[in-house]
Amino acid sequence: MLRTTRTFRTALITAAVLTTALTLSACGGTPPAADAPASGGSTASASADFNAADVDFAQMMIPHHEQAVAMSDDLLAKPGIDPRVIALATEIKAAQEPEITQLTDWLGAWGADTGGMSDMNHGTDGMMSEADMMTLGNASGTDADQVFLELMIAHHEGAIAMAQTHIDEGSNTDAQTLSAAIVASQTAEIAVMTDLLTEF
Repeated sequence: MLRTTRTFRTALITAAVLTTALTLSACGGTPPAADAPASGGSTASASADFNAADVDFAQMMIPHHEQAVAMSDDLLAKPGIDPRVIALATEIKAAQEPEITQLTDWLGAWGADTGGMSDMNHGTDGMMSEADMMTLGNASGTDADQVFLELMIAHHEGAIAMAQTHIDEGSNTDAQTLSAAIVASQTAEIAVMTDLLTEF
């Protein structure tokens, strides 16, 4: 009888252990399965997270960058340009052309159009007027160096102001990272251009 009782007790304990193990296994296994979609959804949500400030920034920065590239192309096509100014214009093109592509891709993902220069507020965002572009187009030699540097400084200052506003008001992390990079790189380029101007 004692042996039967021990056997029964052992069976109960074994059953209890198995039940507990199965319960813990079920509890332990369920969260990862449930978390997997949640984690993926969270990542997708983060990448798609944007607001009106992000859209405005991308729509305005595309034509702004396009004009900087056009100004650089204009200068690079001229003979007799200072090699240091050529290097700067080349650097501006190399940095801003990929950014135009990135901004355009973001707008597509956000379901927004790319805007245009008509949306820009000339004079407060650093955009050059037609007269400014004509002045650069007609300049040559050292005059072209000086005109380019003066106009590009103003152009960069407008871009920095736009990027800083976006850093303050935007919500898309990737776009704000680009804004911070624009502030840093163009601030450094303004310092270089300001130094160069003292030599012309």
